[in-house]
Order: sequence, then structure tokens, then C-alpha cells
Amino acid sequence: MPYLKRDGDVFVLYLGEEGQNIDNENRFHPDWITAVHALLDEVEASEGPAALVVTANGKFFSNGLDTDWLFGNFDKNCWYLDRVHSLYTRLLGFGLPTIAAVNGHAFGAGAMLATSCDFRIMRADRGFWCLPEVHLGMPFTVAMNALLTGRLTNQVCVEAMTTGRRYAADDAIAAGIVDGKADADQLLATAIARAEMLKGNRKPNLPVIKRALHKVTLEGLAVETTPENLAFSPS
Repeated sequence: MPYLKRDGDVFVLYLGEEGQNIDNENRFHPDWITAVHALLDEVEASEGPAALVVTANGKFFSNGLDTDWLFGNFDKNCWYLDRVHSLYTRLLGFGLPTIAAVNGHAFGAGAMLATSCDFRIMRADRGFWCLPEVHLGMPFTVAMNALLTGRLTNQVCVEAMTTGRRYAADDAIAAGIVDGKADADQLLATAIARAEMLKGNRKPNLPVIKRALHKVTLEGLAVETTPENLAFSPS
């Protein structure tokens, strides 16, 4: 399950199990989503200047939807997808500055999780940001489409969403998907240093500013997933 650490005034939310989880893909199981929300509650309950870094260990940041759970519980697919969307909504309007330290592969829903943070720093030497849905025969939900089109330029969305391109760090920077890169052994320290610079912006007006900035995107994220607006079958 995800866990939380603290480096001074910077909270670090790890998406995977504590320890050497090299092969942990940090997929969005419903219990995992609940655990992430609980850790975000803990961060929000703190007081004083602070910022949040979201990262993971090993070769994956997050490989996205828990497809084993999804296809095993397909009668709950709309409920499940809206639980996934709830994390994007939570981060977009979060009351602290947020930085994703993308330590490895960020695919599908995991790529969107990173995109929900204020800023993104990507590992320089390996790992891809990718939306593979077109290759998997999966559509984007109304909410996912709102997130991506709200956070990325139209042409980047066209390329990322219709071709499934895998963006390494330099390509992701050029496309405006991420803001910077760092070597693997410096990634977390770089993200924490940037978060430290932003911690003083934790004031009551910060979430107000964020919600105004992302008003259209948040409205799209609030659209409930239904069978009628989700052309998605397990076949």
C-alpha cells in the first residue's frame, strides 16, 4: 500500500509498498485509491508551510488501472472509474503545492495522476509517460478527456491519445508534459528542493486559485461515468 514520509516541511507520498518494490506497478486497486486519499487527508490535516511530492520506488511510477480487478468486477466499472477520477480532482485542487517525481513508467491512469500535480519532474535516463488506451481498445472517459485536454495542448493530446506515443524525458519536456528532468539518484532530491521553495505558498487562497484555474477541467472531472457515456466493453 502507499505510504507517507516527511523531509522537513515536504511530505513525500510513495505510491507503492515500502521497501524494494522494483516490480510493483502501483496500479489503481480500489483499496489503493482509498489509501492514497487517507494519506492526502493526513497531509491536509497538517499545519504550517508545506508542500507535497508524489513519487514511487523502482521501475514504475504507476502502470494505471487495475485491469485484473476491473474485468473481474465489470459490473462496477463506472463506480471504479469515478473513484480513479477522484484522485485527479483531489490533486488538481489540493491545498499544498504538488510535484510529481516520475521515477519510472507512468502509463494510462498513472500518467494522468502525474499530470494532475502542479509540476512534474521526470527521471532522465529511463521510463516513459504514455497513454496506451488506443492500443488497448479502451476509450477515455469524459473525466479523463477533460483532465488531459485541460492540462496539455490540443496537438499534444492528439498525438498522445490517438497514437499511444511513449514520451521519454526530453520528449516530454519538449511537449510540455513535464517541467524538468533529473538523474535517477537526484530525482527525489530535486523534487523536494523545488517543493521546499514552494512551501510558503500554502495559504488559504491557494486551493481557491487552483480551483479557478482548473474550473473547466474540474467540471469535466465531475461528470459521472455512465454506460451511456462510456463506450467500453470487456471484449
